[in-house]
Amino acid sequence: MKSRIMASAAAGLAAVLALAGCGGGQSASDGKVTLKMVESLTNPTRTETLKKLISGFEQANPDIKVELISPPTDQADQKIQQMLQSGKGIDVVEARDITVGSFGANNWLYDMTKDLDGWDGWNNLTENAVTYSKQNGKTYYIPYGFYGLSLFYRSDLVKEAGFDGPPSSWEDMAKQAEALNKPSENKFGYAFRGGSNANSNAVAIIEAYVADEVDRENAFKLTNGKTIFSSPKAQQAMDLYIDLFKKGSPPSSVAWGYPEMVQGFSNGSTAFLLQDPEVIATVKESQAIKQDQWNVAPLLVGPGGKAIQPVASAGWGIAESSKSKPEAVKLIKYLAQGDPATTFSKENSLVPTLKSAAQDTFYSTGPWAAYVKMTENPDTYISAIQPRSVSWWTEWIKKADGELQRVLTGQMSTSDLLSSWDTYWTEKMKG
Repeated sequence: MKSRIMASAAAGLAAVLALAGCGGGQSASDGKVTLKMVESLTNPTRTETLKKLISGFEQANPDIKVELISPPTDQADQKIQQMLQSGKGIDVVEARDITVGSFGANNWLYDMTKDLDGWDGWNNLTENAVTYSKQNGKTYYIPYGFYGLSLFYRSDLVKEAGFDGPPSSWEDMAKQAEALNKPSENKFGYAFRGGSNANSNAVAIIEAYVADEVDRENAFKLTNGKTIFSSPKAQQAMDLYIDLFKKGSPPSSVAWGYPEMVQGFSNGSTAFLLQDPEVIATVKESQAIKQDQWNVAPLLVGPGGKAIQPVASAGWGIAESSKSKPEAVKLIKYLAQGDPATTFSKENSLVPTLKSAAQDTFYSTGPWAAYVKMTENPDTYISAIQPRSVSWWTEWIKKADGELQRVLTGQMSTSDLLSSWDTYWTEKMKG
């Protein structure tokens, strides 16, 4: 799997470098309009699914050709930003809730509101999909699915270790991960996230610890107006989290981002993984662990028995610089409806955007049962909105990841980290 990912990454990067200087939305000599489409969350399985859907679109629209560009995941958002900034080589873009703030603030994304006025596709979308298609009052992207954290676990190893079931709380996780951590056998407990976007899982445990006090409209804020990082409970959470890294995780996970975490679980070297549902598809393809050796459990709760489940979204949008916006809108409409939308959500294991999924048994059995349980228990797994659409979100990720890395390497204390995060968000929320 690693070689496939590396090969895909190399090919994707080469494609970006080759195409970044080319103009998007160009009419070819045969009269076809060529759209340059760039994805962000690249992986081999997902790219193949996209190519299949693009082929269907091209058959239905013979006058349009779509070229898919797939940068390696850990470099994708930076490459997309460079392409948007240059105004070249990009028409349809994968926009995410964590990038749309800065992309929109820089006028790099096209507002599709007028193009989608009266579109009958709205009637087929779930309430969440319609809600999250509006970013600061504009339509910069139509969501293709939603992400939500859950716990992937090795059911066989948990049973062998004498536990009744998977961890349900962060405290349980620390105990089980330490018990299953056997470095001498190259077996580890938890697939810790210490590299790219490491702040996200650190925030998850903090939010679980302060769940009773979280402002659901801004999950970085308490109901008393202070930041979540100011709470004494946040200190307890971070101390446990760093303990989990030291006693229950691979030492190399200090640098693990998304690909390494998923690989660590799917190749059988780690017993626990906190990730989005899209990983279901990847783990199912694993040759190292069998279907009856793993499962998915709900998000870990804090001492109060609750967790905060932030809704994360992403979708397809259009570059403001595109010269072929009508054709790009046509592609986005195609991907947001019917079989293309269903295929993409199922094959990438995403929480679906279509209302019709409610009657689909695919989403109520097997690994998906954990998501149904969370949906059915909203007082335990509380939905809240993280401020991901703010223009400084990318700045925050860089700051937070850097400081967490310093804590993991012993250069900064957890109390200093929380103080820094509290000061940062207190100042930002004043504005």
